[in-house]
Amino acid sequence: MIMLFVFIAIVVLVFMFIGFYNSLVRLRNQVKNAWSQIDVQLKRRHDLIPNLIETAKGYMKHEQDTLKAITEARSKAMGADSVGEKSKAESALSGAMSKFFVVVENYPDLKANQNFLALQEELTSTENKIAFSRQSYNDQVLFFNNKIQMFPSNIVAGMFNFKQEDFFELEDKTERAVPKVDFSS
Repeated sequence: MIMLFVFIAIVVLVFMFIGFYNSLVRLRNQVKNAWSQIDVQLKRRHDLIPNLIETAKGYMKHEQDTLKAITEARSKAMGADSVGEKSKAESALSGAMSKFFVVVENYPDLKANQNFLALQEELTSTENKIAFSRQSYNDQVLFFNNKIQMFPSNIVAGMFNFKQEDFFELEDKTERAVPKVDFSS
């Protein structure tokens, strides 16, 4: 009788162990999939930027520093490897693009150019997809990291060297700032 009880207990523990391991693998793969969705959108963004700059060059002869800053930020973003590096580089690229669009306001002919408007619309759509993908990725990382840290799955995670994943966070404080609305004028 005791042997049967021990045998059942061992079988239950083995199945629990297998379940914890499989859930960790599933969550790790979901994190990788979510990151690949971000990566696809970032590549799309990186591909659009040179076309946008090329269209703007003819109009913005006195703004070469702005265009150069975007090109350099894009190169750094494309060369970043880890999630943390990508996050920082993409924030720098977003800042450079924000400055670019502020400067574009001084060029009404450029703002009226149909090719530029189409590229700007495509870039805006891509930015929205990046934001959605980033949110999805961070949700998956949260689930995965929670599973790694919570008992008893943390025992299995430690045994098989599952490591926490980094969140894709904003580095640019201007993106975090709440816009001020002032109707006093």
